[in-house]
Amino acid sequence: MKKTKLILLALSALCIGKVQAQEIQTDTAKNWKIHGENTFLINQSSFSNWAAGGVNSFAGNIVLNYDFNYKKEKWSWDNKVIAAYGQTFQKDVDWRKNDDRVSLSSLLGHEAKENWLYTFFLNFNTQFAKGYNYTTNNKELISEAFAPAYLSFGPGFAYKKSDNLKFNLSPAAARFVFVKNDSLATTYGLDQGKNSRFEFGASFDAYYKKQIMENVTIENILKLYSNYLDKPKNIDIDYTATLAMKVNKWISVNAGVQLIYDDNTKLPKIENGVQIGSKSDLQVKQILGAGITYKF
Repeated sequence: MKKTKLILLALSALCIGKVQAQEIQTDTAKNWKIHGENTFLINQSSFSNWAAGGVNSFAGNIVLNYDFNYKKEKWSWDNKVIAAYGQTFQKDVDWRKNDDRVSLSSLLGHEAKENWLYTFFLNFNTQFAKGYNYTTNNKELISEAFAPAYLSFGPGFAYKKSDNLKFNLSPAAARFVFVKNDSLATTYGLDQGKNSRFEFGASFDAYYKKQIMENVTIENILKLYSNYLDKPKNIDIDYTATLAMKVNKWISVNAGVQLIYDDNTKLPKIENGVQIGSKSDLQVKQILGAGITYKF
């Protein structure tokens, strides 16, 4: 009899534990909002006996854009991951990279009052593969994985109206610039022979996504940084705008532009196919294509 009671008690405890575990898992799942987009874009042109002339070309791009957002009581934790890579092909010049980026953003916040939070942020940016300058007679290596890479973090405060409208300001943000390839160190503002540089300044991040009409949305990401230790008035700018036009459940047309300005990044100055120096300048990247998009 005692043995039977013990067995019943053990089974009851097991069932209660299982129910409680399920409740904890369910409650935890409710605290997370996870969604993302996987997009494959294609852009192609072909000519044959075309009197006006033209160059056969093909471009393919993959873009992964994920959000992992957590909210419980006064705490929130927003995470965004963007990974993109693309290649373009033109007759006589073979394959060349046309997009390559890895961006990780994380923002931990504690509610101060409605829509306002005390925060701690972390951003990381780099690329996957080697990049070359093709404007000279011989292609020149100008970037690769962790050359450069940017890591910034610090405390601050944020305004968050929703997951689609928020900004964060950190007046005490540390930033590290990494360049693992010694030959590229001076290109990104590092001293010769150095593989990293420490900066301390102010960081501003803003995110805004809006449906501007039926099946058409625009996503804006802005990052600003001022280095107190060196020319604080020269503000680094990184702005990305992506316009997505939904055709049906699977097909979409995407257009994107990214603008970057960093006075520490020296771009080659070319005349008649020969590099005669380097200078800082506005960097512009544009992508347009139609393809398949899977959202979850």
